[in-house]
Amino acid sequence: MTALGLALASSLCWGVADFIGGLQSRRVALLTVLLICQGVGLLGLAVLIAVRGVPAPELTRLLPAAVGGLGGIVGLMAFYRALAIGTMSVVAPIAATGVAVPVVVGLAGGDRPAPLQVIGLVAASAGVVLASREQRVAGAQDEADRTSVALALVAAVGFGSFFVGMRISARYDVAWALLAARVSGVACLAVLATARGAPLTGLRPALAPLLLTGALDQGANGLFALASRHGLLSLVSVGASLYPLVTVLLARAVLGERVRRIQELGIAASLAGVVLIAAG
Repeated sequence: MTALGLALASSLCWGVADFIGGLQSRRVALLTVLLICQGVGLLGLAVLIAVRGVPAPELTRLLPAAVGGLGGIVGLMAFYRALAIGTMSVVAPIAATGVAVPVVVGLAGGDRPAPLQVIGLVAASAGVVLASREQRVAGAQDEADRTSVALALVAAVGFGSFFVGMRISARYDVAWALLAARVSGVACLAVLATARGAPLTGLRPALAPLLLTGALDQGANGLFALASRHGLLSLVSVGASLYPLVTVLLARAVLGERVRRIQELGIAASLAGVVLIAAG
């Protein structure tokens, strides 16, 4: 029960972090948002590793996580942009289907997914199709909704590549693998922010929410790690996979988002697919 509680707490933190991060991306430059949020996480990981005192694995063992970190950053950029311009209730569940990518990669490599995962893949795929259906009305918001769905799919692939890289490097040490992923991601963001001249002025009103987003994201990682140590990974993964539901509920409660009935069905199918894949 303790493990499930920790997993649900991590899900809550991730869901709130996604909502705040997406909301701030509507007001602050995307690269600035990500650089601050990811920087907080990098600092937290560095402190954790320093306290643990565990030596780093060989660099070659951390390379998959570093590459996955780059994919994860691409995913985050697409995700936050989608949250900023689209309907969060639709974007969050679609992006969460990235958990299917490691299953597909494993399938291509000869793995045999569990029956629940196969059902989850079908449900998630159907959910994406249904959730992305919009009204046949031309207009700027209609175009933004289509773009946000496409970006959410890019985010799913980016997140999936992160999961694949982490699955390889985490065999040696989870904390060091996370640090490798975060370092490569933050370095990529820093280069992009410098090249594009991401604004750092006028941040005072948004600084607290951005720092909170980074802290919540890092806290969710820690809670998930603790949950994994105290309970069955299958149970913990299901609890932690519910984070899109938190974002959906916040978007409806705070922003008053409403979607069509068929999109609601798609959102539910996507969430169910994510849970089934995690349970498998």
